[in-house]
Amino acid sequence: MSTGTCVIAIDAGTTGVRARSVHLDGRAPESEYREFTQFFPEPGLVEHDVDEIWSAVVATVNAVIERVGRDNVAAIGITNQRETVVAWSRSTGEPHGRAIVWQDRRTADECAQLERDGLLPMVRERTGLVLDPYFSGTKFARMLRDRLVAIDGDLALGTIDSWIIWKLTNGEVHVTDPTNASRTMLYNIVEHRWDDDLCNALNVPIGALPEVRPSSGRFGLTSSSSGIPDGIPISGVAGDQQAALFGQACFDQGMAKNTYGTGSFVLLNVGTECPPVTDGMLTTIAWDLGAGSPTYALEGSIFVTGAAIQWLRDGLGIISSAPEVGPLAATVADSGGVVIVPAFTGLGSPWWDPHARGTICGLTRGSTAAHLARATVESMAFQTRDVIDAMASASGTAIEDLRVDGGASVMDLLLQFQADQLGVTVRRPVDHETTALGAARLAGLAEGVWTSLDELAADWQLDAEFSPEPDRTMTDLAHQQWRRAVERSLNWAG
Repeated sequence: MSTGTCVIAIDAGTTGVRARSVHLDGRAPESEYREFTQFFPEPGLVEHDVDEIWSAVVATVNAVIERVGRDNVAAIGITNQRETVVAWSRSTGEPHGRAIVWQDRRTADECAQLERDGLLPMVRERTGLVLDPYFSGTKFARMLRDRLVAIDGDLALGTIDSWIIWKLTNGEVHVTDPTNASRTMLYNIVEHRWDDDLCNALNVPIGALPEVRPSSGRFGLTSSSSGIPDGIPISGVAGDQQAALFGQACFDQGMAKNTYGTGSFVLLNVGTECPPVTDGMLTTIAWDLGAGSPTYALEGSIFVTGAAIQWLRDGLGIISSAPEVGPLAATVADSGGVVIVPAFTGLGSPWWDPHARGTICGLTRGSTAAHLARATVESMAFQTRDVIDAMASASGTAIEDLRVDGGASVMDLLLQFQADQLGVTVRRPVDHETTALGAARLAGLAEGVWTSLDELAADWQLDAEFSPEPDRTMTDLAHQQWRRAVERSLNWAG
């Protein structure tokens, strides 16, 4: 049992790094945040400076340690933007250029060619993913090719978690966990290993990839040479969406969460047996506690939810700040027949149509800014319903409730509409920072700060819950209208 009284979570997101303390006695957390630069070398390309990310880690972690006291820190947990890739030298620790970010689309042609070559069935069966530049595998290969990186024993390849652990330990360990590995398109989620056939097909040297260890367990110790105090156990790692599922205490099969962020990610716990391939859904590893078999999840990736509110603000100018959208939408009883499909970058689950484009249907002379705001809010709930309906149908698992987090989850209007659309209770926790919370819980569980999943489940605290209207007639009619609008958006740019 650790003698520390708190765990520090490093939440390395897409636009910044947050370090946050999670205390055993439930006291308010200490938190520190640093943004880092977004690079867009060409349209469709997105990159990060990993040295800048590391500087943000050092600054935020040290700030939190100073407030809570080094002796009170039992462990560090890490959660990270998934699918973003880094290459570096083992001998010097220098990166081979900037990271290629999960949003980057530069390998779309390679993915299309691999599908024409017949690789998709293998990818689906062994990784649970689809052939898409969203995932890491083709990014690794492109980075090595374009930057003329030597493929030898000095080369290290990894996702952001691997880079941070390497730096924290001053190059002592090159590791990742199954949640991040399962997003690379290179990891066999059935046999729990890097897949030789896929690595060869995607031209990724398997020897450069990190060792895969359980999500909860000791990965290494911090080194004072890293700029962070010496000897702190690094004991929990998970990709951001899996960390949020864990932070929401969705430990039982059939429990689900949705994070309403720039996009939305719905994860459903489907237990310890890897489910069969499901059209329109991704299968991923939710976490591995080192007990012999990981927990699996079905995942639905929705590309645009909160980004649609940014579009109302920046593109149309009908709001001046994102928090205005809820009050504006609430000034009308419904959307007045307006339906917005925010397929600005295609549609994700369950459609997976990169050629879909944004659509507005049902406009009349009576349509107002409030109706557009309402339709945008409703689009978040409609997309979530499409994903959860597909998940429930594929898994045979009825979802009893939905736990929610992310920026838009503060909108009661959205959550009530979501409950009505799903026909299940929607629950919002007191602690909205579930991603960092999940990473901290994984680390603390490994170090004895918390002793069991039952203890963690008991710590989950409800802020508000939203029960569905018993009469689903109007909600189902609204969803039918939504589906008609989706049909008009599909393959628009094809």
